[in-house]
Amino acid sequence: MAHALPPLGRAAHPTPASAGVGLKPEHYADVLAGHGPTLWFEIHPENYMGAGGPPHRYLEAIRRDHPLSMHGVGLSLGSADGPGERHLARLKALVERYQPQLLSEHLSWSGIGQVLLPDLLPAPLNAESLERFADGIERVQTSLKRTILIENPSLYLTPEGSDIPEPEFIAALCRRTGCGWLLDINNVYVSATNLGFDPEDYLSAVDARLVGEIHLAGHARERHASGDLLIDDHGSRVPDDVWRLFERFVARAGPRPTLVEWDTQIPPFAALASEAAKAAAVLRHWQALEGTP
Repeated sequence: MAHALPPLGRAAHPTPASAGVGLKPEHYADVLAGHGPTLWFEIHPENYMGAGGPPHRYLEAIRRDHPLSMHGVGLSLGSADGPGERHLARLKALVERYQPQLLSEHLSWSGIGQVLLPDLLPAPLNAESLERFADGIERVQTSLKRTILIENPSLYLTPEGSDIPEPEFIAALCRRTGCGWLLDINNVYVSATNLGFDPEDYLSAVDARLVGEIHLAGHARERHASGDLLIDDHGSRVPDDVWRLFERFVARAGPRPTLVEWDTQIPPFAALASEAAKAAAVLRHWQALEGTP
């Protein structure tokens, strides 16, 4: 079923076009002490699927004062069996409990039957996988009674059997299912370096009307005789090249809710907040030019 698109450059987001960061247990005290008062926070719902305990006490307190996003890693949308019913039920309960303003998952798979793999694995982008991903997304959205965003992956090789360019593939998923696009600009840069394409060309092919959120992050660089390999480790500050791509995309597409990810070698909260402040400055600049609040 085809879905109408919002006006060009202005996706309908449930969260203001401001900056957020991933919420880590190491930073609960900082947030509750009032640091980062304007930030919104992203969690991986899989870390909060227990019934109670300290994680929920902290999250309930933080949720009262800050917008919340849930970024899943366990639905395995590209698996042949689709999302697991038990996992989907637990996610639905968590969504109903906290009512996140953004909800997203990955263009990936991570399970075969009852065997779950601790990674977000790429799938070939072709007509068959388009059907499989669309079916999985529609199952999730029907169960949760809300739309989700789908994140482009970081790649280290091109999956055999791919014959649809990634921007075209994700756009087709969005138009077919009504989902949105979580545009991870660091992932674009990592994939471009590893696979040898121009990240500017990729971003030029992105339909800005579909983008409901942006992710920024750092990566590691390995030096090899055959060339550099980038590893999407979310373990450092956002590199200058990724900032430049972000600024150019926002200049073309307009501000979007933007999250800074930092999931390994977790720094003090002040370092993470300073990265979010850089993103917020870019968003405010273009909001001012557009005359938007």
